[in-house]
Amino acid sequence: MPPKYPNITVQLTGHDSNAFMILGLCRRAAKEAGLSQQEIDAFYQEATSGDHDHLIQTAMRWFSCE
Repeated sequence: MPPKYPNITVQLTGHDSNAFMILGLCRRAAKEAGLSQQEIDAFYQEATSGDHDHLIQTAMRWFSCE
């Protein structure tokens, strides 16, 4: 299943796996791609509603992650 926004790429490899770093990378990519603040907030709420694995899985469902 392709991500919700396949045109938005987030480079996760080579970065600290800290949850705050991952959230920041995703939010920045979403903002640069022109997503509405409402959509960015929806991603943030979903991504922070579980553990670290849930965060990674959510990022992969929303964006193309490398």
